[in-house]
Amino acid sequence: MMKKILAVDDEEDILELIQYNLEKEGFEVLCAATGEEALVKAGTQYPDLILLDLMLPGLDGFQVCRTLKSDSKTQEIPIIMLTAKGEESDVVAGLEMGADDYITKPFSPNVLVARIRAILRRRKRSESDSSSILKVHDITLNPARYEVTVGDEPVHLTATEFHILQFLMKHPGWVYTRSQIIDAVRGMDYPVTDRSVDVQIVGLRKKLKESGKWIKTIRGIGYQLRE
Repeated sequence: MMKKILAVDDEEDILELIQYNLEKEGFEVLCAATGEEALVKAGTQYPDLILLDLMLPGLDGFQVCRTLKSDSKTQEIPIIMLTAKGEESDVVAGLEMGADDYITKPFSPNVLVARIRAILRRRKRSESDSSSILKVHDITLNPARYEVTVGDEPVHLTATEFHILQFLMKHPGWVYTRSQIIDAVRGMDYPVTDRSVDVQIVGLRKKLKESGKWIKTIRGIGYQLRE
């Protein structure tokens, strides 16, 4: 089935560039030039992914993202932020609101297409049964049996370490802020804070031994389990 992408940008030439390149790759493309128009189209046509410029007239990209993620009908739609700003604070703010990735302008159309395809693949993977066994590199996690192995060697993790690793393994390649990691294990009565996330990651890396190298620190943002 043709995937539907909503591109939101107030620059007409950027929208034309995006539409041309995505349609060439077999995507259906919807366009919006304002945040208000983006919310209407997202809430009525339910795209498979949204490309969202942060600097928009009226409602800016942050407000649009916050609104989409607070609505149960649109909160699961992946969002890639398009930004002319490269500041870490903008990236962190967008990711903490629920955006899945970001691309800094000017961008390569080939990179844009690759990022879109990667997120759609990961989304499809994440929609599989949450009890399924996860495997990334030589790390295997079995939620049903509460087991983690590296190769054939069992790894004994605390409950918090286990759930943080499970969260990262469900979306390899995604970058998560500490706040997102906290939200993922919140409600399980774990005393998790920004500082304790760092401590848990250190413990995970140590227990995973050589395979701990796949958990990368993304400076100023958070953590990523490399694909």
